Amino acid sequence: MAQSIFIFDFGTNEEAAQQARHKIEGWKQGFRLGNKMTLKFEREEIAAKGDGGEGAHAKGAKKSSDKKSAGKKDENAEVPTRVKLLLKLDFSDHEKLSYQRWLDRIPAEEPFKSAKAETVSSGDPEHPKAAERFDSLD
Repeated sequence: MAQSIFIFDFGTNEEAAQQARHKIEGWKQGFRLGNKMTLKFEREEIAAKGDGGEGAHAKGAKKSSDKKSAGKKDENAEVPTRVKLLLKLDFSDHEKLSYQRWLDRIPAEEPFKSAKAETVSSGDPEHPKAAERFDSLD
């Protein structure tokens, strides 16, 4: 099975991350992709990252739903959060051409160009770690 995980770091640009989410949702509906593209957000407070104790603070700050982040923003409006978008492409083996086209297309589109991108394919040694990170975001 051809599987890759894109990790797009939008920094503190929440608007660009939401534009990217909207674009992916449009592709899923328009091309009838179903569960072949799965999207999750990872949010962490920048102040927690500067403490050096990233493990406990950042893990508590990671969120995947927009509803939770909206509540958090109301409480601490001045605390910026770093937004990362994780996109898993999960195509079957007979769909290699479609899979390769999406691998080429997604980073070249507009909301994704501005973000720092990382691609982890199923053959990479870092793939199990990225897959576990993706699955932990619910």
